Amino acid sequence: MGLRITADDPPAENSAVIGQRNEPPSGDADLRRLLAGLTSVRNGDFTTRLPVDGSGLVFDIAVVFNGMVDQLALFTSEVTRVASEVGTEGILGGQASVPSANGAWRDLTASVNSMASNLTGQVRSIAQIATAVAGGDLTRKIDADARGEILELKTTINAMVRSLRETTRANQDQDWLKTNLARFSALMQGRRDLEVVADLIMQELTPLVSAQHGAFFLAEETRSGTRLRMIGGYGCAVDGDPPRTFRLGQSLVGQAARAQRTIAVDDLPPGYVTISSGLGQAGPTSVLVLPIVVEEQVLGVIELAGFTPCTAIQRDFLDQLMESIGVNVYTILANARTDVLLAESQRLAAELQARSEELQIRQEELQISNAELEEKAALLATQKTDIEAKNLEIEQARQELEARAQQLATASRYKSEFLANMSHELRTPLNSLLILARMLAQNGERNLTPKQVEYADVIHSAGSDLLQLINDILDLSKVEAGKMDINCEPVQMRQLLDYLDATFRPLTAQKGLEFRVSADPALPAELFTDESRLRQVLCNLLSNAVKFTESGFVELRVELLDPSPAAAEGRVFGPALAFCVGDSGIGIADQHLETIFGAFQQADGTTSRKYGGTGLGLSISRDLAYLLGGRITAESEPYEGSVFTLQLPVVHPGIGDPGPDSGELSAFLLQQGFGPGSAAPYGKPADDEVLKGRKVLVVDDDARNAFAVTSILELHGMDVVCADNGREALDLLVRTGDIDAVLMDVMMPEMDGYAATAAIRADAAFTHLPIIAVTAKAMPGDRDKSLAAGATDHVTKPVDADELLDCIRRSIAGG
Repeated sequence: MGLRITADDPPAENSAVIGQRNEPPSGDADLRRLLAGLTSVRNGDFTTRLPVDGSGLVFDIAVVFNGMVDQLALFTSEVTRVASEVGTEGILGGQASVPSANGAWRDLTASVNSMASNLTGQVRSIAQIATAVAGGDLTRKIDADARGEILELKTTINAMVRSLRETTRANQDQDWLKTNLARFSALMQGRRDLEVVADLIMQELTPLVSAQHGAFFLAEETRSGTRLRMIGGYGCAVDGDPPRTFRLGQSLVGQAARAQRTIAVDDLPPGYVTISSGLGQAGPTSVLVLPIVVEEQVLGVIELAGFTPCTAIQRDFLDQLMESIGVNVYTILANARTDVLLAESQRLAAELQARSEELQIRQEELQISNAELEEKAALLATQKTDIEAKNLEIEQARQELEARAQQLATASRYKSEFLANMSHELRTPLNSLLILARMLAQNGERNLTPKQVEYADVIHSAGSDLLQLINDILDLSKVEAGKMDINCEPVQMRQLLDYLDATFRPLTAQKGLEFRVSADPALPAELFTDESRLRQVLCNLLSNAVKFTESGFVELRVELLDPSPAAAEGRVFGPALAFCVGDSGIGIADQHLETIFGAFQQADGTTSRKYGGTGLGLSISRDLAYLLGGRITAESEPYEGSVFTLQLPVVHPGIGDPGPDSGELSAFLLQQGFGPGSAAPYGKPADDEVLKGRKVLVVDDDARNAFAVTSILELHGMDVVCADNGREALDLLVRTGDIDAVLMDVMMPEMDGYAATAAIRADAAFTHLPIIAVTAKAMPGDRDKSLAAGATDHVTKPVDADELLDCIRRSIAGG
């Protein structure tokens, strides 16, 4: 049937089913219902339906219309759902499902799903990369296809990740560089043997930079010019092929030294050098030759070979490390030259002394000759002129002797001042090093690995060895200057022997030696002497015995002596003891028995000697024995052992002789305030409750020492405030007013410790404030000078933590 819609046709009403009216069906009515339905669909209403109760074309149009509306409703619902999930709810992965869609509807559905899928893939890819970056994974990037602003976002995020990855790698490289520079600096610190330093460097450096072969060449001056001799290696023998000594310009080693520039060679030919192990061997592909230069002076060369070239950060590390190695090698060489100069100075002093004695003898001979000439003056008038000339020579010799003596006194004074200043300069860094190393070794927070604790122990041990060497040199200076103080006290024999047994039994056990300690049953229970000096002498003798004994035994015998022979020599008074230290070691030849007691002397003093040491121990021990009123004797046979005997009086002769009877000795000690059950002068320790909550002012211009001391005090519950100098300390005291004690460094700028202590004492408010002087010079008279300035007590650097805490306890309790 034919249908026609005209402009005069009235619009159909919008309802659920168009045409459900009480009017008879007609063609115009069907058209109006169709128009109304189409209008509703155009306006977005997909609930409109046409009745399907007719037949023919109208029925077909209604079915098609209703199917179209259902299709549009389903498509709209699915598209709206997907858009809502993706755009509003943030749910990705949704797809529109319109199974009956065909043609353009199917293409439109596929486009919507493609859009949702692309957006899902892009967002999820960005999310995955963001999650990986947040977790520290900087190796990934966004690979999803994108265009427009999404492509710009993808490019920006990938660039950000790449920049972050490069920055992180650069930071890691710098951290690795700085950490290893610090580690090598600590490794070389305090070393004095170049061959040991070279070996340590090669053992640590070669694997660190992924090399498999390494050699350390030291520059030495010879008659034929500068030579580079190999003194340390990694993966290769120090002596053997190829040659281990080169001239300047010879081979790449000599060329690097001459040009003072690093030489790098990659793609080495086969057979250049062989790196081998127990499983095989192969040739390296790269060689790096680095000169060690300080102030345009070549000190050595390090050569490294490996299967892969060094990275840029490794090259930068090696360049900086060469400067640090150069400084340390230069310092070791300078120390060696200083030792030589010191020995030469002592030799010259000995020659001056011999010359002085020779001149004295000549003067005495000339005086005798002059007397004889005066008696024969009448007969030998013609010889008067000669005699006057000889007298003039004598006077000139005397003046020369006085001038030489003045020079010697000046040199001795300079040496004492030099040792005092060097003591301060060495003890100041040692103070913080020993304190912090000990705190690390104690691992109070339990955050260090056993290996790190072992490193701290090694650092503390090395620092302690250096401190002992400083103390030995200062003791020698004190003895030579006649200013060594002896502080006598009652010494319990049993405690002394137990201390020596506990100290040396582990050392002998470690070497597989038998250690024997025996004492005469008739020994007195105690003797009166300087315990610390006595321990110093005995520890030195026992240490030497352990050092020079490879197998067999080391023993300590204490015997009661008949005082008559020693008393005849004027060295021992009253009851006397003999401390005999014997061993089955290498022994000493007769011609060396006396020289070993000289300063810096050893039985084997060559540079290739098997046993190390400074040669100061026996010299100081002999002088200390003399100051204690005794002496040291030695008996030895080469390869059969030695016996060193320390003879001491039971009571030091400097305080009087109470007599040989042990009962009288005990009575004398009781009169002096000592004896069984007597208290130590300070009462030689209190609970930490004495320290907890106390406020201490630490005055020190060295931040390292202030940090180390502060760490110790805070561990014991103390509050710590710090000042850089004496003037700042005065200001803090006046402002704070609640300081319980002051730790005052002696040597500081602006106002030193002496002046600051005197200024504090000048204020009546601080008359009884405990002030503990801290000095690194440790020379004779320092303690008296500190006490005279107003200090309560005095300690020396490096500060022993227990000694410092005991000193603070005593000072606070006394104040």
